[in-house]
Amino acid sequence: MDGDLITLAAANAAFVGSHFAMSHPLRAPLVKALGAGGFTLAYTVVSFATLGWVAHAFTNSDAVDLPGSGEAGWIAATVITWFAMVLLAGSLIGNPALPTPMAEAQARAEPKGVFRVTRHPMMWGIGLWALSHMVLFWSIRTMITAFAMGVLALVGSKLQDGKKAALMGAAWAEWSSRTSYWPRLGQVFSVGAVPLVAGTVLWLAASWIHLWHAGIPAGVWKWVG
Repeated sequence: MDGDLITLAAANAAFVGSHFAMSHPLRAPLVKALGAGGFTLAYTVVSFATLGWVAHAFTNSDAVDLPGSGEAGWIAATVITWFAMVLLAGSLIGNPALPTPMAEAQARAEPKGVFRVTRHPMMWGIGLWALSHMVLFWSIRTMITAFAMGVLALVGSKLQDGKKAALMGAAWAEWSSRTSYWPRLGQVFSVGAVPLVAGTVLWLAASWIHLWHAGIPAGVWKWVG
């Protein structure tokens, strides 16, 4: 692995590692030392700094150095990304995993929408987005970064289960008993019109921006553009 890719791997490790550390073992001592507002500021600064390092290292690495997975890979990536966008779009409403004063009431409610698929639709949206890039087998820089983001999302959501169980007790236990960590993708078409429509619009927009920003046609634009 050349120096640019080693730097990229280090940047991704810093981004993921700092998130895990500041969200779990270091959270309580940092909040005690800095206060809630100071901790939030420190968390934000570290997150943006390490993400900026990832972006810089990614840009300075080779764009294409793997053979790719061909047409089948593009089809698979397109379908996986659509699933990801539907989950992401539906995760913003009624999500007890988000920091909201309504979390306990939301956790005791009947799961609906994308929560019929998984109790972590936002994290699985990011994880599936990462997988969609890995199946393309396009470049080592993409594989490194997508893998890191997938680990952050999916391991992070598992750790979040433990943290929420400690914070919310019976409410989170009830929510966990009625929802699944692993996505039940067969339930995707029962999530309702809003997540399906919003996710599809987001999917089309994101893949169009991919062409504009990266110069590589993605999603349906690869075939109809």
